[in-house]
Amino acid sequence: MMLTPEQFVASQKANLETLNGLTNKAFEGVEKLVELNLQATKAALAESQSHAQALLSVKDAQELLSIQASLFQPLAEKAAAYSRHLYDIASGTSSEFSKAFETRVAEGQAQFASLVDSAAKNAPAGSDTAVAMMKSAVAAANNAFESVQKAVKQASDMAEANFNAVATSATNAAKNATVVSAKKR
Repeated sequence: MMLTPEQFVASQKANLETLNGLTNKAFEGVEKLVELNLQATKAALAESQSHAQALLSVKDAQELLSIQASLFQPLAEKAAAYSRHLYDIASGTSSEFSKAFETRVAEGQAQFASLVDSAAKNAPAGSDTAVAMMKSAVAAANNAFESVQKAVKQASDMAEANFNAVATSATNAAKNATVVSAKKR
């Protein structure tokens, strides 16, 4: 089976549309990242001004220690929230790329299966064994690809669970440190 010029043009058009879509998704991810960083920077500036004002109004060492201790818990929580937003942006963009890749692979598999079926129909008599082997190889390749996709999905889910556990642990550690610091005073 040969590609006709129309099929070739349609294939190239589909590839270009996929590329444009992925490029747009990549830029959306960068835009979200820039927006997140701008928000974090604005918040950090406002908080540092507020904390500087509070430090300038300190009357004794006890009050200074109290103000310093009160800074750590929100800082850890904000760092965890920033990391979470960053992870969400990255995983969302990655997910879009994965979907596009899976779609293109599925289309390629379907086209290849169609090519194998066409070749089998037009195969000379006595080539049944070769056709069966070809179909078996295509099925094995498809199964292997699906297994890899499942493994990647499981690894991604595990990474997300680990990320959430670390973020929760860090936030809890900061809260505990603040409580211990407050009790010492």
